[in-house]
Amino acid sequence: MISVKPAAEKIILGVDPGTQVMGYGVIQVSGQKITLVQYGVIKLNKYTTHELKLKKIFERMIQVIDEYLPDEMAIEDPFYGKNAQSMLKLGRAQGVAMAAALSRDIPIVEYSPKKVKQSVTGNGNASKEQVAYMLENILNTELSREFMDATDGIAIAICHHYHAGSPASSASSGSAKNKKGGWGAFVTENPGRVK
Repeated sequence: MISVKPAAEKIILGVDPGTQVMGYGVIQVSGQKITLVQYGVIKLNKYTTHELKLKKIFERMIQVIDEYLPDEMAIEDPFYGKNAQSMLKLGRAQGVAMAAALSRDIPIVEYSPKKVKQSVTGNGNASKEQVAYMLENILNTELSREFMDATDGIAIAICHHYHAGSPASSASSGSAKNKKGGWGAFVTENPGRVK
């Protein structure tokens, strides 16, 4: 017998891109109930070249996607830092994580760090510790302080849940073309440019 997920149930993968440590969180949403499925980090500092780091990000993201079968991915936009070289590397890490999701036909939405913090804590300038504390309250579970980058991944997934303009709901309502920003909107508006 084949089991079918109820329509109101979905799994969201949240990703906090990084070139030294990449955090991720997987949540399951049933109606308004949010359950933490898994969270973790991909440690990249042991790899000697940026190319090896990107390869590891892609491989590990594929493993996470294949294991948890997310319906959607939410990923943090790289913030604009002082160092252009760091921004370029961070953008590549984000792109590789997105490519892994796209290779499995998973819609993607990007959120700014400020939007994520605002959504979870009510304060766009909240510290990582404040975000972790609020997540523990939302999920009613204790989170390991050892994995602060992973808690950011969870926060990104929850932020996505809180915002109704997800790719799945936009596509089903026919408003995806009107949605500004996000990778899903780009793909919808430019089908010939993405293969």
